[in-house]
Amino acid sequence: MNKCVFLDRDGVLNRERGDYTYEVEDFDLLPGVVDALKRLKDRGYLLIVITNQAGISKGRYDRFQMEACHLYLQKSCDDCIDAIYYCPYHPTISSSISRKPDTLMFEKAIAKFSIDPTQSWMIGDKERDIIPANKFGINTVLIEENTSSTIADYTSKSLHKAVLDIIL
Repeated sequence: MNKCVFLDRDGVLNRERGDYTYEVEDFDLLPGVVDALKRLKDRGYLLIVITNQAGISKGRYDRFQMEACHLYLQKSCDDCIDAIYYCPYHPTISSSISRKPDTLMFEKAIAKFSIDPTQSWMIGDKERDIIPANKFGINTVLIEENTSSTIADYTSKSLHKAVLDIIL
């Protein structure tokens, strides 16, 4: 069985703009992200991004624009991400059990990569990222500015800090 760090995208890997991020020129990696990802890979973790991309179903952008951002992300971190799962749906348009806080993206990744949830982590910036991980017994970190109590196991101010202070 493999250990894995599941990662939300916006707000964890790249700057949360408050609007959809679908243009490469707007895809700003957060400080320390590349170093954090490489440290995790060096420790034997699979890296899997689990992201809601509702702007696709809303017609704000298309899959090709999103995939361009993901290609940029992969190139920026020397292709260390093992997989990117995304849900293009939004409940006001088309519902799906893929969309976090539902679990289908996690289920697919766990099955495909033989992941041991008890040795794995989910790092997200919203509680909807944490809820599905809790259902599988995955350790959780919520990235937030004001670290307060939450349903997550831990809180941290950034991915880099979480990796250095909590996971490694």
